[in-house]
Amino acid sequence: MAKKIHLNAFTQCSICPQSKGQWKHPLDRSSTGYRDLDYWAEMARTLERGRFDALFFADIHGTYDAYRGTREAAVRHAVQFPCNDPTVIIPALSMVTRHLGFATTYSTTYHPPYQTAKLFSTLDHLSGGRVGWNVVTSYLPDAEKNGLGEVLPHDERYDRADEYMEVVYKLWEQSWEEDAIIRDAKRDIHTDPAKVHEIRHQGKYFDVLGPHLCEPSPQRSPVIYQAGLSGRGMQFAATHGEALFVVFPNTTVCRAYCDRIRQLAVEKGRDPKHLKILIGIAPVVGMTDAEARLKHEEMMKYASAEGALALFGGWTGIDLSKYGPEDTIGHVKSEGMQFLAQYFSSVDATRQWTVREVGEFLSIASVVPVPVGNYRRITDELERWVVEGGVDGFNLLAVDAPGDFTAFVDLVVPELQRRGMLRTEYEGSTLREHYFGEGQRRLAADHPGSGYKRISGVATN
Repeated sequence: MAKKIHLNAFTQCSICPQSKGQWKHPLDRSSTGYRDLDYWAEMARTLERGRFDALFFADIHGTYDAYRGTREAAVRHAVQFPCNDPTVIIPALSMVTRHLGFATTYSTTYHPPYQTAKLFSTLDHLSGGRVGWNVVTSYLPDAEKNGLGEVLPHDERYDRADEYMEVVYKLWEQSWEEDAIIRDAKRDIHTDPAKVHEIRHQGKYFDVLGPHLCEPSPQRSPVIYQAGLSGRGMQFAATHGEALFVVFPNTTVCRAYCDRIRQLAVEKGRDPKHLKILIGIAPVVGMTDAEARLKHEEMMKYASAEGALALFGGWTGIDLSKYGPEDTIGHVKSEGMQFLAQYFSSVDATRQWTVREVGEFLSIASVVPVPVGNYRRITDELERWVVEGGVDGFNLLAVDAPGDFTAFVDLVVPELQRRGMLRTEYEGSTLREHYFGEGQRRLAADHPGSGYKRISGVATN
């Protein structure tokens, strides 16, 4: 029996967020659509028709200004700029869908945990339990220049984030007892004060008294997404993550990561089945191979290599404008995205990448694989990633939005369903149930957040 896969659509409230220059493509509507609710509503309905698990919003807290030492290239080529706030869109999209989940990026560095807990409880209530949180520690130095505070060293950001998670788990799981809401008009009691508790957290980074301002939402804690790929990031992901977003150029390195992160989860006392690993991918699909190739060739006409290098610079802190277009890049390290330094050698270990080739490569869907072919060939490729790469599903990127999502739903989804690889109907009503099955609305018992639950009114941690 074929393994059922999970599908997220990966996007951002900005213009062609991962494919620089595509705003010029006549079929791309993101240039104005990113600020239009009708655009997002159409996308959400399409994804729900395709039985996707969630619409996943990336987000940033600064501009990309490493390339040439200025943000000019990023602004010129719409490199995730301008960028709107995805959290305010989710309630509207939950109104036009019944099952599709919504995940959004939110930084532990730039938002107080007390406010974050309130935000995600509110979103979970308004969506009926269909919300996930992509936990990031943030890395753009530009953010600290906008009043968001100093960027801590890489590993310390994760140390702080671990304590941050402890705070929000206490607020979501411990502060309110299940039966705190009474709504007894005769006794004039809405909420039993004895069943709403302060958390009294005192730690190295945070002092939070509580109680949580929100009553328990359908999931209590949102589904926790994570994308840590560094050594410290993997430790964090194995501890907290329920859905892990990864990016790898081939199935060999992907399988090694999947095996390692699942082993780390076991070492932390978790069932590895309680982590769903989703690989980023940007399929260009057609009815025929020739049609798909033509689509890809057309995309390349509009690609912006300079915009891609500005994006690369933001991720890595490396200004490739200092080198000539035919200069080769070596192995580099930076705080921004540590894995990216090794990425290009993983794509082709025998190749010496030039600056020009890096820009061209990154201009379409940045660092994710871009398979091109008819719907059967694309389905074969997805199946190969599951079997050889060890993933549980995919974060799909649209090069031209929303048309690429529509093409995938119209062409690939029926083939996935025919092969038994994708649900034909939703089961359960919450996002967590999409990933872990009907009835699994709350954090698994082996998740660290569950350790803060109250049993018979007593805090367990």
